Amino acid sequence: MYTSEELSKLIQQGIADIDYPTLAPHLYDPVRYTLETGGKRLRPTLVLMAANLFSDDIRPAITPAVGLEMYHNFTLLHDDVMDKAPDRRGRATVHVKWNDNTAILSGDAMQALAYRMIAEAPAHCLKAVIDLFNTTNIEIGEGQQLDMEFETRNDVSAEEYIEMIRLKTSVLLGCALKMGALIGKADEKSAQTLYDFGIDLGLAFQLQDDWLDCWGDPRTFGKRIGGDILCAKKTYLRIQAEKNAPLPNVTLADGEDAYIEAFKNYYVTSGAEKACREAIASYAQKAKDDLARLPIPAEKLAVLTALTDKLENRNR
Repeated sequence: MYTSEELSKLIQQGIADIDYPTLAPHLYDPVRYTLETGGKRLRPTLVLMAANLFSDDIRPAITPAVGLEMYHNFTLLHDDVMDKAPDRRGRATVHVKWNDNTAILSGDAMQALAYRMIAEAPAHCLKAVIDLFNTTNIEIGEGQQLDMEFETRNDVSAEEYIEMIRLKTSVLLGCALKMGALIGKADEKSAQTLYDFGIDLGLAFQLQDDWLDCWGDPRTFGKRIGGDILCAKKTYLRIQAEKNAPLPNVTLADGEDAYIEAFKNYYVTSGAEKACREAIASYAQKAKDDLARLPIPAEKLAVLTALTDKLENRNR
């Protein structure tokens, strides 16, 4: 089995080896800039980890894995335009460094490049991989649409929120794992079980992201602490808090820092912070239960179990 460090090197080399078209080179400058910012590389790592569970030769999975990372960064690039986000991972977003039109066009190029790389999956699973990716692409768009609609609603339930983040975040993790399994020639049942693992892992991951927006370390989180609070985003924390207690008596006129602190205290006293942590632990346990259903020795699954623990307890 490959170690996480070995997989990381393969992914970084795959990104370095991307063959960009030579016509209109400025179209690809923001693409390179976006991929240079790093990030966790979680999705391509999951592709390779899943492939390695069923095959010692993971070379056929490397290009599709990099393609999925390209696609993920495309979604972030367009999200930043829609959210008017000023920075990501400690650097100016593309629409700030260049402009909105450049961000949109370069994002479109990233999506096309992603398709091209994912289409290099081996012949034995090419149709299944493309079908999986197309379904995932549509679902992520549906999740983004729901997220936008939630901005104008005051009656979003916790169940609706979980479904939204399943579509917007979890399905891509499930896609990564199932894609790797298919490339590694897993049986359909095992591939689907890994997909289920990705869904539960993604829900724990996104709920942890909600929590970190309030209590993360600003030096490592990569985004401003309290950003979701300032834009009144419907997070799991806010939805749970509003079920239990009236909004705090504070406005932005009191200052952004005071506003953020008031809401953080509100989330704690209303029980929302505790509920969020319990939900994170619950989905992380479901993810581990999914792994236990696989007909694979526990020692081979240790890297995925460790990843689940790390994501559940991450600070960025």
